[in-house]
Amino acid sequence: MNSKINGLIIAAGLSSRIGKFKPLLDYKGKKFIECIIDNLIPICSKIIIVTGNKSESIEYLIASSYANNDSIELKLNKNFRQGMFGSLKKGIEDLTDNGWVLYHFVDQPNLPAEFYSQFLLQINDKYDWIQPTYNQRKGHPILFNKNVVSKILAAEENSNLRLISNDISIKKKYWQSHYPSIFTDIDTQKDFNNLIRNNK
Repeated sequence: MNSKINGLIIAAGLSSRIGKFKPLLDYKGKKFIECIIDNLIPICSKIIIVTGNKSESIEYLIASSYANNDSIELKLNKNFRQGMFGSLKKGIEDLTDNGWVLYHFVDQPNLPAEFYSQFLLQINDKYDWIQPTYNQRKGHPILFNKNVVSKILAAEENSNLRLISNDISIKKKYWQSHYPSIFTDIDTQKDFNNLIRNNK
């Protein structure tokens, strides 16, 4: 595979529903965000982490755990309270080249390494957007190219990725995967407890 992959992790939110800072929740001896970074390092030429809420905590973790890795770039979204779409726009503002973006939520620490290698095999320049499915349901993370990047950057701040994805000019591919963890979404303490219980 010759395509350049830019990893993008959104770690800027308030985590208000769970009452704890999601990027730094523990999962199998690591923080959520470490699990994701460690999976992305082997496949991404660059990993962009968008921070906002408690940005200093993320900065400290990266400085202490990944001091020798210059592929990781932190971007601060000062307007993180306005929603995730602004953080997405902040993360991709410099990614207008020919690379693909692997857009990753911070609360999916349980995707196995083999998921990513299989996912990247789906890349085909006939498409702009590649998304995994399981039992006909769409999940995350998502791969998209410069055509989608340009549409996101041109959109209003109050837009969202769902509206962008409805653009009929975006050519999509849905990959039938074998990983129900593409649906992992840790919004509440109950979600977190279920994650830990189901992945012992």
